Amino acid sequence: MNQDYIKPDKWCIIEEGFDSENVKSSESIFSIGNGAMGQRANFEETYTGETFQGSYIAGVYYPDKTRVGWWKNGYPEYFAKVLNAPNWIGIKVFVDGVEFDLATSKKVSGFRRELNMKEGVYTRSFQAVTSNNIEIDVVVKRFLSLDVDEVGAISYTIKVLKTDATIVFEPYLDSGITNEDSNWDDKFWNTTNVSSENNRAFIEAHTMKTEFKTCTFMQASVSYGDKDVSSVPAEKTDNFVSLKFEQNVKAKESITLTKYGGYTVARNHPKDDLVKVAKNSLSEVSELGFKGLLKKQIAAWAAIWEMSDIVIKGDIKAQQGIRFNIFQLNQTYLGTDSRLNIGPKGFTGEKYGGSTYWDTEAYCIPFYMATKDDKVARKLLKYRYNHLEKAIENAKKLGFSNGAALYPMVTMNGEECHNEWEITFEEIHRNGAIAFAIHNYFRYTGDYSYIPEMGLEVLIGISRFWYQRVNLSKVKNKYVMLGVTGPNEYENNVNNNWYTNYLAKWCINYTLTQLEKVKNGYPDDYHRIVGKTKLTDRECGKWKKVASKMYFPYSKEYGVFLQQDGFLDKDLVKVSELPKSDRPINQKWSWDRILRSPYIKQADVLQGFYFFEEDFSTEDLERHFDFYEPFTVHESSLSPCVHSIQAAKLGRMEQAYNFYLRTSRLDLDDYNKEVEEGLHITSMAGTWMSIVEGFGGMRIVNDKLSFKPQIPNQWKTYSFKVNFRNRIIKVKVTAENTTFQLTGTEEVSIRVNGKKVSLYPDELITV
Repeated sequence: MNQDYIKPDKWCIIEEGFDSENVKSSESIFSIGNGAMGQRANFEETYTGETFQGSYIAGVYYPDKTRVGWWKNGYPEYFAKVLNAPNWIGIKVFVDGVEFDLATSKKVSGFRRELNMKEGVYTRSFQAVTSNNIEIDVVVKRFLSLDVDEVGAISYTIKVLKTDATIVFEPYLDSGITNEDSNWDDKFWNTTNVSSENNRAFIEAHTMKTEFKTCTFMQASVSYGDKDVSSVPAEKTDNFVSLKFEQNVKAKESITLTKYGGYTVARNHPKDDLVKVAKNSLSEVSELGFKGLLKKQIAAWAAIWEMSDIVIKGDIKAQQGIRFNIFQLNQTYLGTDSRLNIGPKGFTGEKYGGSTYWDTEAYCIPFYMATKDDKVARKLLKYRYNHLEKAIENAKKLGFSNGAALYPMVTMNGEECHNEWEITFEEIHRNGAIAFAIHNYFRYTGDYSYIPEMGLEVLIGISRFWYQRVNLSKVKNKYVMLGVTGPNEYENNVNNNWYTNYLAKWCINYTLTQLEKVKNGYPDDYHRIVGKTKLTDRECGKWKKVASKMYFPYSKEYGVFLQQDGFLDKDLVKVSELPKSDRPINQKWSWDRILRSPYIKQADVLQGFYFFEEDFSTEDLERHFDFYEPFTVHESSLSPCVHSIQAAKLGRMEQAYNFYLRTSRLDLDDYNKEVEEGLHITSMAGTWMSIVEGFGGMRIVNDKLSFKPQIPNQWKTYSFKVNFRNRIIKVKVTAENTTFQLTGTEEVSIRVNGKKVSLYPDELITV
């Protein structure tokens, strides 16, 4: 843990006291979003201290040219950047003619931020003595509407405490913004029109190269007592427009600015109608008013929490951590648009380009399957099907043929856009995560229709890739896979990464099984797919041979599968023997030193044991866990959750709890000293998995839901809900027993600790 200024609370994220050293971290932690847009918790008023400005629009990106020291064939031409969008939240504040700025204020007291996760509202309040000695009290509320998802709302109230003062509000729009993350400092936005009318303003702009057309808009009003303060145009340039409200405010009286703003985008509307649509949205929220829109916001979040909440009694920090993770996941993706996916930073920062990773399939889909309905997870799978042709193109660029598909490590539109060779060329296990997600979706939802409609084509492309990626070793008389990077990114260009080889074998066998299933049950789809892909029995026979003769490195001495060839050649010094001053090694050591070390960034072999646990005994897991975990530094956000689940399966609840606490509070406590760059959104789904699959022991066994509940000593109770095949089951665990309650009209049978239990609608069953 590297920070502890966030106050423990069941439903809120709270910061008390102003510390400029915490500003950038808090901008990440207090970020808000609504699936369509999001923003870091930047101050609305001018702040001249250290800050990371960021507002983001879902699906809008820029293809920043790849920057490498030398160019090799196959390098992606660009690294997609999530773009800092034109700023709509800005409000210049002047107190008796001097611009207000927390960085230059003579005194700041009572500073408090609160992110109310139950309601989806961010509040900031403080008292300040301005640089010209005026004492003011400020309360700011902000939220992004879930109901009208192109609009956000701000209420900015100033109370003058001791003397009369002239307050000037200048709400503005600004498209002259830059990105924190940029390869070449390109100009990302081109502004085409700036306009204002009455108390509204609009900036029309489009992204360079990708031509995403947007309209950034605002509407502002100011009230002083019962009086509405009139506005006048203040400033207008090629990329900036503002309004001005001026009022003399008596001592101990308050003045409030209400501002609505947001974005309309040509992805969702005709490109010539963006201003018109913006006006309609502003009219809609104006009619509701700030309080009315807030009321709808609270109701919308209540509906989300009704299904997705996890309640923990007896451990406030654990409770705060899981709710923070669930809240941020829902802010990032709500499943309303199959063109969108889940970026590893969501709307909280620009690192990783804001693009889609294998995290979605490996970690996020289970959360969305269980807390939404089938349609949401299906949209995430459809996203990959829609990108199949691009995946085939990606493979072709690297020399693969015959419809082999290599899904990108990082993407916005299906095309690979990661500019590190060891990731782009070698971290090919991402293909397997997509195939596993198809399997995982069917076994959980029972919806097989995705496979004949879309999934089988994806599986064929992936299997063709694996077949071409291996080669026959005459020495071993086995098929080997050379030059790969497994999930452990502290090992590059290794041979026979066990996890990757195992995935390849599994993918091929799974594809062959689904081909037979579709052939027998969906003959029309089968003939359509075989005709389209030109798949033959002879080709399938070649795949089968590869799967049957795949090589897996193994140590007889330790009785474990080796992470890759040569792992035992390393100096096997455990993490516990490393000086604390060397951690985290990714910030303290050279890359050369890391690559020669035995240290594992995240679960690698153990990731395979998580995916395919039915293939291995508990004794196998224990042996591999005891061998690999001591070498794992957990410097990936995806690491603690898998280890928590595995430790829980082994009955090591104290260790499982510690891993859970780390994954749930990874950002709140800034374990990896990087939270100011943005939150770790996709790993947050792993936090949910740590409780439901780890402590709750939820699995699908023989087509039925199964539980093996345990509870950490630190907790009195915990409870969660899952939507399993359109039946909602509430599970509550205590040290003494577990209760189950079914919502629906039909009974369902589950297994608890290996025994069959029948659940009946609205009946509480205690086990």
